[in-house]
Amino acid sequence: MTATPVSPIGIIGLGLVGTAIAERLLEAGVAVCGFDLKAERCAHLRACGGTVAASPAVLTNQTRRLVLAVFDDRDIERALWGEAGVMHAGTRPQVIVSTTTSDPDLVVATARRAQAIGVPVLDATISGTSVQVRQRDSVMMVGGDASAVTLAADLFEIVAKQWFHVGDAGAGARAKLVINLVLGLNRAALGEGLAFAERMGLDAGALLGVLKASAAYSQVMDIKGDKMLARDYTVQGRLSQHAKDVTLILAQAERLGMRLPMSARHDELLRQAIADGDGEIDNSAVVEVVRRQRFGPANKV
Repeated sequence: MTATPVSPIGIIGLGLVGTAIAERLLEAGVAVCGFDLKAERCAHLRACGGTVAASPAVLTNQTRRLVLAVFDDRDIERALWGEAGVMHAGTRPQVIVSTTTSDPDLVVATARRAQAIGVPVLDATISGTSVQVRQRDSVMMVGGDASAVTLAADLFEIVAKQWFHVGDAGAGARAKLVINLVLGLNRAALGEGLAFAERMGLDAGALLGVLKASAAYSQVMDIKGDKMLARDYTVQGRLSQHAKDVTLILAQAERLGMRLPMSARHDELLRQAIADGDGEIDNSAVVEVVRRQRFGPANKV
């Protein structure tokens, strides 16, 4: 039996994740039309075999299903309801899939607003770097109505190694905040441990192998350990992007009346890294904040 062809997919936002999704879909034989404000990103999509639309509205007229892979909630608002946005198109999309790490409360509000005019919106957040997305080694957490999930299930199967329908609108966004909390702290802890090993005069490369074999193991060691040791901060996920996510985590916790002491300290480290000029390089550069710190009578941190 021949598999049913996947209908063309529109992608709004061709940054690291949006481009990785596009490349994954194109490799699977799915037609992709994209939109991004940056010309070089659009040119890359064309070079990969995709097409480019002049605006989100034009994109919506050309594709039935849309993926949002933009930076934050303000970008979602502009893409959907801004000038030449999705909701100003001549046709309504069949389903909108947002992969953006967002404020869960705003996700719910967006889904309700869109549903009121007959457009289902799913929050389908991704756990994994852009490299993992490209290699189909990521995990997706999907929030939204079950009937809407069926409209995008074939897309999830192509993009993700595993995907989970975790609840109603906003559940995917909430799950992503939990995952990013744990993941970010694992990354910061690895950076601190490797910097500590270096300062003690240990062979940090050899120790990384020991860590991987020990009870302290986490997948972060496989993905970010060598980058930290080599100081190779080629971007898989920008440090500034994770700082934005930690801000969302702390804001959500505050609304719930909850303190997250380790995340609060993590936030300080990320803010310092950005102040030091490391915001646009890979998030594994959090190790450099620890490497730069000194503790002594004249310089306590």
